[in-house]
Amino acid sequence: MPTPSDTSLPSVSPSPPNEPVPEPILPPPPQLYSTGRKVMSFVTTFIGVTVPLVGLGVGMYLAWGWGFGWVDFGLLVGMYLASMLGITVGFHRLFTHRSFQTVRPIQVLLAACGSMSFQGPLLDWVGRHRLHHQHSDKEGDPHSPYPHTRGLKGWLAGFWHSHIGWAFTPMPDDLDRYAGDWRRDRVIRTVSALFPLWAFIGVLVPSVIGLCFGGWQGAITGFIWGGLVRILLGHHATWSVNSICHLWGSKTYACGDESRNNLFVGIVALGEGWHNNHHAFPLSARHGLRWWQFDLSWLVIRALVICRLAWKVRLPSRGEQIARAENPAGPMPAVGTAS
Repeated sequence: MPTPSDTSLPSVSPSPPNEPVPEPILPPPPQLYSTGRKVMSFVTTFIGVTVPLVGLGVGMYLAWGWGFGWVDFGLLVGMYLASMLGITVGFHRLFTHRSFQTVRPIQVLLAACGSMSFQGPLLDWVGRHRLHHQHSDKEGDPHSPYPHTRGLKGWLAGFWHSHIGWAFTPMPDDLDRYAGDWRRDRVIRTVSALFPLWAFIGVLVPSVIGLCFGGWQGAITGFIWGGLVRILLGHHATWSVNSICHLWGSKTYACGDESRNNLFVGIVALGEGWHNNHHAFPLSARHGLRWWQFDLSWLVIRALVICRLAWKVRLPSRGEQIARAENPAGPMPAVGTAS
């Protein structure tokens, strides 16, 4: 268990000597995919995108006759928060960037909850996101809106590709090799391989809760609102970080790409929308660096620290923020420690 001193570690410091070091991240080599693989990738993505959308339509239709009760609302919000925090706190800040450390049960819980979002196995997600940071808005970035042609048509094409278009093409082979540090961890490797199980549990849980409160009618609406509609909202909130936050917003820090801070995405994606802050300090556990930049994911990490369940939390110092700032004369918050 951590000691109180473990919770105060300067940001972006090297990994501790005994901590596994991620393998070098290289752009995936050009690959030629078979027609069958291209078709399979297109079909699976099409189903993953359209089924939750159909669920929204069915839910709205049923709400007209059955109503939309507090149980439905609670399942929608509760499952959204659980699965999205699994992505933001777990998949992203813990597993991809190792911005803090936590106990094994919390690791497994976050990995399982993130898998319930239907965004793919943990190791693939980590590998793809590390590629994005290594080549942000350059060749090798799997979901950049750049380059795009000039004018509205080019902007829309870039938005489409970065938001969802990239997912219709096959991903590089052995994507999880870019997450080699976690692939060597037997427990995390197993949790990642069990992605179908966690995904199924993610739609089973709201269905069972709905059944308990409202019978079979409640099971159906629980499946729709806590399952399909929640998946739809989680997908587009996450994809908005790839698209909106590289096209529209403010740039506080110079970081060599087009990442932006966007208030709307910052709220719906639980703090991930402060994307320029994140690209400037990718190892930081906190993305909303100003007091008004709401970052629910950081509050969860902070709560884990208070409960002695998280430690070695990485945050940027005031000096690092000033050095990166595009407007150094502006006030910088002091968030150099997690204590």
